[in-house]
Amino acid sequence: MISDQIKQHLTEALKPQLLEIIDNSAAHAGHAGAKSGGGHYHVTIVSEAFEDKSLVQRHQLIYKALGDLMKQQIHALGINALSPTEETKGSL
Repeated sequence: MISDQIKQHLTEALKPQLLEIIDNSAAHAGHAGAKSGGGHYHVTIVSEAFEDKSLVQRHQLIYKALGDLMKQQIHALGINALSPTEETKGSL
């Protein structure tokens, strides 16, 4: 299952304190990306790796961690990436 692979990649690379993965693929059945096998996912991730990083840098870390999954298995990825400091301030 792709969600399990996403979890494994992000856990190994970013050691998150919180990781939530939502598979929205069924809502996009018939969509061009879904036809080629790519799913639609949303991740909420809290990791110290994001401390003092810009939004772009956080997304780059996530894309790097997911590697080849972004080429075929993942068509669309929504990201909510927070540092532990931001999460405790109620940003989640």
